[in-house]
Amino acid sequence: MAELRCSVENCTYNEEHYCSKGDIMVGGKHACDCCDTCCESFSQRGDHDAFTSAINHPSSTISIDCEAVKCRYNSNYKCTAQRVDIQGCGACDCKGTECATFTER
Repeated sequence: MAELRCSVENCTYNEEHYCSKGDIMVGGKHACDCCDTCCESFSQRGDHDAFTSAINHPSSTISIDCEAVKCRYNSNYKCTAQRVDIQGCGACDCKGTECATFTER
């Protein structure tokens, strides 16, 4: 599991830069750069926040599935990076997020 730091403050799972979802999926199957990736697990804050956040507690480490096959940290669709940064200030959907840790092989 990776240490996750998330700056997508308007995601319903973000609690003080930690994720309360339990696991996430990084998308970007054909990504060649971090801007071609996204957090597929992003869910914009809204009325259902209290229910969603009650499912899991925020954690600094998390399991990350990854579709970015050209990333050096992708091993059989699992992220092997020790630390992962998800960015996306003001994101309205997953396309407004990115895995800033992505490094092309």
